[in-house]
Amino acid sequence: MIWIIAAVTLLLILARPWRVSEGIWACAGAALLVVFRIVSPADALAAVGRGTDVYLFLTGMMLLAELARREGVFDWIAADAIHLARGSRTRLFAIVYAVGTLVTVFLSNDATAVVLTPAVLAAVRKARATPLPYLLVCAFIANAASFVLPISNPANLVVYGSKMPPLGAWLKSFALPSVVSIAVTFFVLRFAMRKHLRDSMERKVEQPELSRAGKFAAGGILGAGVVLMIASAFGIDLGLPTFLAALLVAVIVGSPFGILKHISWSVLFLVAGLFVMVAAVDQAGTLSLSRQLLREGGALGSAFGVALLANIVNNLPVGLIAGSAMQGAHLPQVIRNAVLIAVDLGPNLSITGSLATILWLVALRREGEDVGLFEFLRYGVLVMTPALVLSVLTLVLIN
Repeated sequence: MIWIIAAVTLLLILARPWRVSEGIWACAGAALLVVFRIVSPADALAAVGRGTDVYLFLTGMMLLAELARREGVFDWIAADAIHLARGSRTRLFAIVYAVGTLVTVFLSNDATAVVLTPAVLAAVRKARATPLPYLLVCAFIANAASFVLPISNPANLVVYGSKMPPLGAWLKSFALPSVVSIAVTFFVLRFAMRKHLRDSMERKVEQPELSRAGKFAAGGILGAGVVLMIASAFGIDLGLPTFLAALLVAVIVGSPFGILKHISWSVLFLVAGLFVMVAAVDQAGTLSLSRQLLREGGALGSAFGVALLANIVNNLPVGLIAGSAMQGAHLPQVIRNAVLIAVDLGPNLSITGSLATILWLVALRREGEDVGLFEFLRYGVLVMTPALVLSVLTLVLIN
């Protein structure tokens, strides 16, 4: 029953029949688990409560994104990107990829999905270029660069919990595999998109003037990055500092209540429903099975097993399951690190793979764009497979 409900819920989240939001379907699936007494109401509430830090983090990022959109920051960034590209779609592709890497590393992959994607879409529309290559950049780099630093992906905090390695040890393990992941993803995606990048595009567009409020909004996004770095350095949960920083910027810019009504609150319901799904999966004996598979799979086998599971049920619940499984199993560090790479990079296979990709899809749909399940999967197979293999092999070689 647990797997049937989880599978149907994920299909409904993807398909959105009758245009019902993803969050409603996730909560409906969670409610069914309670109705059928698979998960008790108390356990369901406890599971929802475990996502508090994630809710605060996402709310802060969505606040900043809405501020930036309202105050014209995205249009300003778009005009700058087009000027730098000088009429070349290939150069614009590289610019978007580089910016996406920086945003993912220092602000998290969810920020790339929520904050960068609307800016990129604004640039592409001004340039009159085919949107698909640049939108896929936002989706793929959000996962490919998400294990450079502990703050680059909230799933990193979920996997390691209170046993997060120090920054020096983290970089020693993941710096080189991250470079491989970012580079391989770039070259494979660039090759796959070559037909869309041949023609020229608009060379010049009018550069809008950034208002005082727009400068505050842009500064708020940069400030959030600084807050995240400081919080990570001191081992502080990232959600509350991010939310408070965004709220402060909203108050300074003005009319914070007017901004709140434009935020996609259904995203928070989506995450809450996923946390309840995790509680149910835990009860299904998944932890003991996971420990056995991790012990027997080796680094590459474990990585691909975790990656495939993440694409079926989303990397957030898989990260929670993997983290819990590793706590009760005596595993070599290289396998633990390979599992984290799989949780972060593996979701590039499918559109349901990570929370960041779902947020990216929500951002696209809000702007009137969409990327289909099978279209994403077609490029995901090409991009994710070599990136995961080479990243994990690099990890094994340096250990």
